[in-house]
This record gives sequence, C-alpha cells and structure tokens, in this order.
Amino acid sequence: MEPPNLYPVKLYVYDLSKGLARRLSPIMLGKQLEGIWHTSIVVHKDEFYFGVGGISSCPPGGTLLGPPDSVVDVGSTEVTEELFQEYLSSLRESLFRRESYNVFENNCNTFTNEVVQFLTGRKIPSYITDLPSEILSTPFGQALRTFLDPRIQPPEGSPVGPPNGQS
Repeated sequence: MEPPNLYPVKLYVYDLSKGLARRLSPIMLGKQLEGIWHTSIVVHKDEFYFGVGGISSCPPGGTLLGPPDSVVDVGSTEVTEELFQEYLSSLRESLFRRESYNVFENNCNTFTNEVVQFLTGRKIPSYITDLPSEILSTPFGQALRTFLDPRIQPPEGSPVGPPNGQS
C-alpha cells in the first residue's frame, strides 16, 4: 500500500494594530494585548480566510495586509485539494456565509480554527481565539462592542473557487 500524500498546513498571523495594541492596550483596556490578530490558513498553495466578503483566497501573503507577521506550522494533512474545496463550499453555505461574519463571534480566527481542526485535528493557539472575550471582559471593550461590530472588517479578497484562477 502506497503511503498517503501529505500537504503542509500553515497558519498566517497578522497584527491588524501593527504594534499599537501592545502599546495602547494597558491604557485602554487595563490589560496587555500583544496584537489584534487576523489569521488565515495556507494549504494547497493558496491562502484562505474569512471576512465580510465570505470565504476568500489569494496567493500566500497576497492579502491587503501584505506578508504575515508570523507563520505557524500547524502540521500536515492528507486532505486532497479537491476534498478541501468541497469542504470550503459546505462551510460557505453553512457556518461561514458572508452575512454570518461577526468581529467578536464568527470571524477570521473562528474560521481558521475550524479549518485547522478539519485538516490536522489541532486547534490554533488560544491567545488568538481568546482575544475577543479578553477584550469584551473589560469595560472599555463592552463600550466599544456596539461601535466595533458593524465597522471592523478584514480586507476582502476573491471569493473561493478553483485556486489561482484554474477551472
């Protein structure tokens, strides 16, 4: 029996605050935050992420955010590109519809965590997934919730279809 193909899975981590969270969070929130994290997953030679435009893809590092601040190797997967595209299609119709985006409850990090679990059985780091509750646990975070919910939107990309424009 031939061993299965393994495909690398990478977590791209971007600090949307570009370092400001580290400096301003103690004053504004009363606690230290290292960043305001946006994540995406890179597998099968493309970067996949979720935002107000739904599930999108681009070449790795090709979002409006530029190159990631860090790359985490989350393992490898036996999931083929074809099966992965079918999985993304099902997510696009269920948990991660364009209109279901919410900066605190159903965001890029929620999506990335779900996809990483599907591909590798692992989760993304808790310092990323716990960020919304950390912010909302502060008086300032509660005050900002109404303001931030409809306004903070990660960059849009191209809707997910065949990678790199292939048909």
